[in-house]
Amino acid sequence: MGGSGSKTKGYWPFAGSGDGDPTKEGVDEQSLARLRSFRNGTPFVFTRWSSLYFDEDGDLAHEFYEETVVMKNGRKRAKLKKIQKNLIPQGTVKLDHPCIHVDFPVVLCEV
Repeated sequence: MGGSGSKTKGYWPFAGSGDGDPTKEGVDEQSLARLRSFRNGTPFVFTRWSSLYFDEDGDLAHEFYEETVVMKNGRKRAKLKKIQKNLIPQGTVKLDHPCIHVDFPVVLCEV
C-alpha cells in the first residue's frame, strides 16, 4: 500500500524540532495547527491513489501493450510494444478495510 511516508516537515509531532514540544521557541503557527488537527484526526487511511489506468477503449489495467509485426530476415515476428500515451489514471480508490497511516507514531504489538 505504498512504502513512502509524508514528505512535509512538521506534519507529525516527532518531525518538528526534535523533542515534539509545541510550546518551545521556533515552532510556527502552521505546525501548531497541524499538531492540533492530528490529535483530533484519525490514524486510519480510508482512500489511496490507484496504480491502475484506463486506456482509449475503457479497459482498466496496470500496463498496456500492443502487438506489432516486425520483418526480420524475411520472417514475420511479433513484438509487444508498451503503450504510454492516452492513458487516464483511475484516481482515488476507497479501501475495503481501513489501514493505519505509515507515519503514525505509535508502536503496535500483539499482547
